[in-house]
Amino acid sequence: MSRVVHLHIGAPKTGTTYLQDRLMLNAGSLARHGVTIPSQNRFVDTDVFHFRAALDLLEQDWGGAPGHAKGAWDAMVRRIGRAEGNVVVSHEILAGAKPDKVAKALNDLAGSEVHVVYSARDLGRQLPAAWQESIKQGRKWPFKRFLTKVERGQTWMFNAMDLPTVLARWGAKLPPERVHVVTVPHDRGPNGDELWLRFCRAFGIDPAWAPLDSERDNRSLGIAETSLLRKLNRRLELGVWREPAYDALIRELLAQEVLVSRKAVPVRLPPDRYGFAEEQAERWIEWVRGSGVDVIGDVEDLRPRRPEPDAEWRDPDKVRAKLELGAALDALTVMTQEAANRASADSGGRLRSAARRLRER
Repeated sequence: MSRVVHLHIGAPKTGTTYLQDRLMLNAGSLARHGVTIPSQNRFVDTDVFHFRAALDLLEQDWGGAPGHAKGAWDAMVRRIGRAEGNVVVSHEILAGAKPDKVAKALNDLAGSEVHVVYSARDLGRQLPAAWQESIKQGRKWPFKRFLTKVERGQTWMFNAMDLPTVLARWGAKLPPERVHVVTVPHDRGPNGDELWLRFCRAFGIDPAWAPLDSERDNRSLGIAETSLLRKLNRRLELGVWREPAYDALIRELLAQEVLVSRKAVPVRLPPDRYGFAEEQAERWIEWVRGSGVDVIGDVEDLRPRRPEPDAEWRDPDKVRAKLELGAALDALTVMTQEAANRASADSGGRLRSAARRLRER
């Protein structure tokens, strides 16, 4: 049986968290239908394995102890080599791969029929989501500065989201029919699963083979919650290379469990930035139509939708103290409870030492 590898390379903030979790949840059922979601072992979650393999390929080392990803890409290639039929590999950081890393990936998979799958979303929605995600990852920049750097092409995130740039690299050595663009719909569809159905078509999966739904999604923060987290990052002097313990406490517990659950004012693209988003959409659509790549969805999904003329825009860089206070109290409540839960195991006084260091600044 021939082997077909569907390499889903991103982009970030296009439903990848939900997709990867649903693939993992249904790995057993998919395997019975000839679809392999490569895993490392029972001690490492499948999505973590795919993340580490991507890190290793790109020669990056973050999100864990130094060297934690070493050898993961070779392990992924070996597992793919043992599989038959349809294989799906997914991680969004692959979108930012440079040409030499793309060449290595395709060379390592030369014994398979490789298909590249790229999910794309209009910048009107994607840029606000990308900014608040960068804050969850430890960044401190204001929204205005982030957008300016994006427009100048000075951020990794935009390079991973720029459809023509990404697919010119990944599709350079592939026939266009093996490059699949999944557009993220503006509307979720009658059952709320339109994006998932588009992913299934891209991967050659019957949706009935993956009946278990995922409850995971990487929801966005509101303006007050993002502002609070940005100030906390600055106070704690955190960054994208922070220790895993901080990552688990701040990004996973505080941001993704507490702050995203609040009723919030969403982060929206400023009215004066839609021109840039619309220009990029036109460029993307022109590139797609001229490239011959396979489009799953509608290229018109790549155009941002402007808000109504009378819609109020709230500046996430200038949040009223009252709004921020509510988010801060919720955060303090949960962090206090977490500290109390950990106190009995803190025989070395690490919590007290950390508090003392903060007071002494």
